[in-house]
Amino acid sequence: MQKRCRIIYNPTSGREALKNDLVEILNILERAGYETSAFATTPEPNSAQNEAKRAAQAGFNLIIAAGGDGTINEVVNGIAPLKHRPKLGIIPAGTTNDYARALKIPRESPIEAAKVIANGKTVKMDIGRANDKYFVNIAAGGLLSELTYAVPSEFKTLFGYLAYLVKGAELLPRVKPINMHLEYDDGVYDGKASMFFLALTNSVGGFEQIVPDASLDDGKFTLIVVKTSNLLEMMRLITMVLNGGKHINDTNILYVKTSKLVAKPVDEKMMINIDGEYGGDAPMKFKNLKRHIEIFANTQEIPERAITEVKEDEDMDEVKKNFVDGVQELDESDNIKLDK
Repeated sequence: MQKRCRIIYNPTSGREALKNDLVEILNILERAGYETSAFATTPEPNSAQNEAKRAAQAGFNLIIAAGGDGTINEVVNGIAPLKHRPKLGIIPAGTTNDYARALKIPRESPIEAAKVIANGKTVKMDIGRANDKYFVNIAAGGLLSELTYAVPSEFKTLFGYLAYLVKGAELLPRVKPINMHLEYDDGVYDGKASMFFLALTNSVGGFEQIVPDASLDDGKFTLIVVKTSNLLEMMRLITMVLNGGKHINDTNILYVKTSKLVAKPVDEKMMINIDGEYGGDAPMKFKNLKRHIEIFANTQEIPERAITEVKEDEDMDEVKKNFVDGVQELDESDNIKLDK
């Protein structure tokens, strides 16, 4: 029986270059044995999600999410609740492309990403469920997580990482901790924190070392709770991340593995960020769905422990170096007085 593939693509993702490569992508997939068709998402709510569900129920063997992390999230939400789920392919065309980074899928060339799918190697990936929504990379709560909402989508498209860095520099001094109640596999956290997040991969916000020991299919989230909101301490933590993931043992961090989480606010509203978008307010229950979706990946570059150090973009290398140098200068200055 002929295999069928449906490409669900966002025509406005990233710098809108995907459309130029679409014909060649179709040819690559046809040569790989798929009868392939394409669907362009519309501004209507849940456009990609609804089409993914329809295509899966129509018997398509492969659904490809072509766009940013938001498009991938929608497609996963379309197929994750189904008993019979097609395989998933990813062609990144967004700003950060965290999920593609974790799967070692080429992020600069949609054609090369299509070749990864045609190569036929897959990984059965964990995904997360947050109440009745699903996510593939992160869920987060707290004031720091609101950074994503504050960056307009057109800025993300034009400026990529720089949009997040500029907005982050603006918001960081205003971040304050809130009281949280977090129930996880081996304990409970009751106290103040500027944010928590649950990670499914090692790539968060374009950085590889926030979760240095992430596994893609072990049935566990990595739960990180950032207890401080002190500006200098926050900057030191970021420096530790950039210096090889040394933050995980810091006293201002709770770093544990868990298959589930219940997050409850205590005395003020707590918004939940799911794969970079607003996903509702706490209280919320999270569950890891082990090896739930089979996804095409560049498996030759993913070691058994599911972690590699990927060569960073040159501009990001420069940003990181300047940030670390700046924090060290602040740390050595006698004039810095920051209240905790």
